[in-house]
Amino acid sequence: MENIEISIEFNPEIIQRIYSIIKEDPDYKPKPYRRGMLRIEQALEATSDTRALRLGDGILEEVADLFTKQFPRRKAIIVADTNTYAAAGKRVEEALRKADIEQESPFIFESSTLHAEYSCVTELVECFKKCEAIPIAVGSGTINDLTKLASHLAGKRYMCVATAASMDGYTAYGASIRANDIKQLFPCVAPQAVLVDTDIILQSPTKMTTSGYADLLAKMTAGADWIIADWLGVEPIDEKAWKITQSGFHEALLLTEKASVQDEHTTIAKLMEGLMLGGFAMQLVKTNRPASGAEHLLSNFWELERRIKKTKAVSHGDLLSIGILAITAFYEWVVNAPLEDLDIQKCCANWPDTEEYERQAKEAISEIGLNVCIQEAKAKYISREQLGIQLQQLKEYWPEIRERLSQQLIPYREMKAKMKQIGLPTNPEEVGISRTHLRQTFLCTQYMNRRFTVLDLALRTGYMNTWLNGLFGKGKIWEI
Repeated sequence: MENIEISIEFNPEIIQRIYSIIKEDPDYKPKPYRRGMLRIEQALEATSDTRALRLGDGILEEVADLFTKQFPRRKAIIVADTNTYAAAGKRVEEALRKADIEQESPFIFESSTLHAEYSCVTELVECFKKCEAIPIAVGSGTINDLTKLASHLAGKRYMCVATAASMDGYTAYGASIRANDIKQLFPCVAPQAVLVDTDIILQSPTKMTTSGYADLLAKMTAGADWIIADWLGVEPIDEKAWKITQSGFHEALLLTEKASVQDEHTTIAKLMEGLMLGGFAMQLVKTNRPASGAEHLLSNFWELERRIKKTKAVSHGDLLSIGILAITAFYEWVVNAPLEDLDIQKCCANWPDTEEYERQAKEAISEIGLNVCIQEAKAKYISREQLGIQLQQLKEYWPEIRERLSQQLIPYREMKAKMKQIGLPTNPEEVGISRTHLRQTFLCTQYMNRRFTVLDLALRTGYMNTWLNGLFGKGKIWEI
């Protein structure tokens, strides 16, 4: 491996019988997650796709050496947009030329409002299939995801030169691409090599950097969702991926507390390291579960809504910030709920059959003006028998689950203060979302993605409205 170069229908008797049988399995009780940190060198060794990462100050000129070591005797083709080409693409092209590395003409997206659309992927695939060159994505989220998926579809590996600390998808498995008006995660391998020059990152717009912090802070609520999914047997925690992701998250919190005494390059390098760690964790488990939970469901929903209704776009980071705060506040009600006294028979009796569930999903989504496919909601529907088993487990182990969640979560007011310090919005009105609409969003987003989150817990336990009433209304956090 390349050396890492880095600076930094319900029958209670049946339910109980099935549950007892399951409990006889010594591996039935979920293993408590263990705290621990993995440095980026260890994370890179655990990944399967990315073989090299160079992160440092003023290292853009090393791009030729990195390319040669990873793709010897291969031709290169730079992929960028007009902004990223000017920021770093031209210098990458010159560095490759000086090193006598053959190049195809750069593929530059000319649109000033480039988005990660599938049509753009198609353009790139056509280009890549006409040549034998190895793509070098010079950019951030959009350019990287477009190049990642196109390279995969064209049967190529690729390399990435990061230009902003805006997201954690650089080293992630899969590409987030909009197709049929819905953002989807398409499976594809991560870049083989990544170069991050902090000089270039520091020149990017401040808004992009704050978006990066939002992606890191989302690991808190995403982690809480994973803890619940793990204990309920929905999706077990991968301990190595957990440590990788949470390392970056806790580093981010430390940075917001000590930023005033650190120089810019050290701060941005640590931010990029945290983002890379999140990507490596996703690469390890081949999903974005380590880094994405209910907070991303909210923000992705708002992005989709704005696109369909053709309203003013708001940055991913700003929307995500509100999503994180909303789920953080919601969790404060969750951890204080007496779920150890849960009436499982009542919950199962109230649980809809498949037809009623589908009707409820369609109604919830249409109430806010959207008409989208609900295959995702149907994919995670469970029967009353399955629900009973799941809730029995929740009820028995709730004290332990609550403790784990309490260790993972940061109080709402503390998180809000940290976000203000970073420069992220903390009120829904700042991103064009009314408080009434924010509450409505809670009632529909769980139907739009098959991933189990705290919103599904609320729906299955019958506590959704109770917890929302604790957040919205006169004298509450978000007064309506």
